[in-house]
Amino acid sequence: MPRNCIGVDVAKDWIDVFHPVDGAARLASDPGTLRAFARRVARERRLVVFEASGGYDRPLAEALRNVGAGYCRVNPGQARHFARALGVLGKTDRVDARLLAEMGARLELAATPSPAPVQRALKAQAARRRQLVEMRKQERTRLRQAAGRAERRSLERHLRWLDGEITRIEAALDETLAADAPAARVLARLCTAPGVGRVLATTLVAELPELGARDRRRIAAMAGIAPVARDSGKRSPARSIGGGRPVVRSALYLAALSASRFDPGLASFRNRLERRGRTPKQAIIAVARKLLTILNAMIRDGTDCRPA
Repeated sequence: MPRNCIGVDVAKDWIDVFHPVDGAARLASDPGTLRAFARRVARERRLVVFEASGGYDRPLAEALRNVGAGYCRVNPGQARHFARALGVLGKTDRVDARLLAEMGARLELAATPSPAPVQRALKAQAARRRQLVEMRKQERTRLRQAAGRAERRSLERHLRWLDGEITRIEAALDETLAADAPAARVLARLCTAPGVGRVLATTLVAELPELGARDRRRIAAMAGIAPVARDSGKRSPARSIGGGRPVVRSALYLAALSASRFDPGLASFRNRLERRGRTPKQAIIAVARKLLTILNAMIRDGTDCRPA
C-alpha cells in the first residue's frame, strides 16, 4: 500500500489512527492531542482520511485545517462499499482506520477543499435555523392536540421563544452575508430567479458553494436531483434520483413546487411533462433540475435572471 495516507476512525471521545509507518494507535480527541497530531501530519505531508460522522469529525478537521494539513472527509457508505469490495466484512474501529488509509491510497483521493470562514458560519447558522423551524413545527402540532390549560401555556411560551430565536438566527445570517460582499452578491442574484426566495438562496450559498463552478450535470448530482440509471440486462426501470445533499434537494423541491404554479415558463414546462405521462412528483423534480440549471448559469455568467 502507498505510504502517503493516514486513516482515522472518529468516535466521540477518541480517534483510532492507522499510520502507514507506525501502525495503529488510539488517541484522545481533546484539543491538545488533536493539535499535536495535526502538526505531525503537516510535517510529514500526509493526507488524513476519515468519515463524516455527524459532527464528531469537526474538531479533527479544524485542527488539521489550522496547520494547513490535508484531509479528505469521505462518505461512510462509500467507505463501507470499499471494505466489502476488498472482502472485509468485519467492522471495528481499528479495522476501519486501516481501510480508510488504504482507500485514500488506492483511490488516490483528493484533499477536501477547506471552506472559507464565512462559509462555515453560514452553514452552521442555516443548520440551526432549520433545527428551530422543525422544533416550531412539532410544537405547533402538539399545541393543536393539547387538552390541558397548563400544557397549552407551556407550549405557547415555547413557541414564543422559538419565534424569537428564529428571528435572531435570521438576523445573524443577514449580518454574516452582509459582511461578505461576494456571498451577498450571489444571494441577491439568486433571488432574481422565479421561485427563489431568501430561504432557498441562503441554503444554496451555505450548502452548495460549488454553484456556478460545475457543469449542469455535475451540479444536479451534487444537489441529489440528477436521474440515476439502474439498468441490468433486459431490465431498464425508470430513472430515479438519489445521493447528493438532502438539504439542498428539499429546498429545491419546495421552490420548484411553488415556481411551477406561479411562473408561466416553469408552469408550462411542468404541464408538458405531465401530458407526456410523467407523474406530478417526477415533473416537479424535473422543474427543480431546470431551476438549478438556470441558477448555475446565472452564477457562472454573473448575470441576473431575465424574465421571458
